[in-house]
Amino acid sequence: MQFRQQALSKLQSPEEIDLPVRFARPQGRLVLTVTVLVMIAASFWAVTGTVSSTLGAPGVLTHAQGSYVLQSPVAGQVTDVLAEEGARVPADAPLVKVRTAQGSAVVRTIAAGRLTTLAATIGSVVTTGSDIAAVERVEEADDPLMVMLYVPAGSGSTVPVGASVDITVQSVPTQQYGVLRGKVKAVGRTAQTRQRITGFLGSSQLGEQFSQKGQPVSVLVRLAPSAGTKSGYAWSSSEGPPYAIDSMTLATGAIHLAEQHPIDWLLP
Repeated sequence: MQFRQQALSKLQSPEEIDLPVRFARPQGRLVLTVTVLVMIAASFWAVTGTVSSTLGAPGVLTHAQGSYVLQSPVAGQVTDVLAEEGARVPADAPLVKVRTAQGSAVVRTIAAGRLTTLAATIGSVVTTGSDIAAVERVEEADDPLMVMLYVPAGSGSTVPVGASVDITVQSVPTQQYGVLRGKVKAVGRTAQTRQRITGFLGSSQLGEQFSQKGQPVSVLVRLAPSAGTKSGYAWSSSEGPPYAIDSMTLATGAIHLAEQHPIDWLLP
């Protein structure tokens, strides 16, 4: 009975047709407006904006001409060592004396450079073709250092000549002295085998290290010179480290690749 009376009262009341209908709350319209504006701004940035990316690669400080491994042309016992590791040696300089069955023989350098590794010691026995020393080719004492980076072969084509490179040197604290500045001078056209890397750097250990993830592409980086630093090269800090940096020091390069529009990533 109670429900019947409520229904009759509802039918007798006038219809509320003159009241406005609320389709959306003010907060909802604000959210919709902001969303549309954000989408418009994102689309505009995707077309006109640019994004830069970097490519990291391991490498080593060296000179542009690389190194060579000096091998013994004779077999015998080393009786004298005539040079010190780290010293500069001219071409045809005597390095070690070897006593052979035919008499004493002297092993000499092929080209001028810096003696980076001397494997022979007095009393050691060498065979024909065994490694005696590694010599880094340096014509003049002030020949500039460069950095040889080894980039994965699949990424080599993305590296442009002239690209800026930040070099982290293993022997230099980055947080204190920053990174070296440089630019890409040349990009190799073919992948480097372990043997070719060893031949250029004069180190089988580095040849194995740089090729352990496959055959890389070599990228030669010219360091930016600076008369205001102890090392003679430009750093991200004002002065860089208070000491010189040596060749054959391991390093890591961050290559700044060409800038791209974000929309390019979505297009085939």
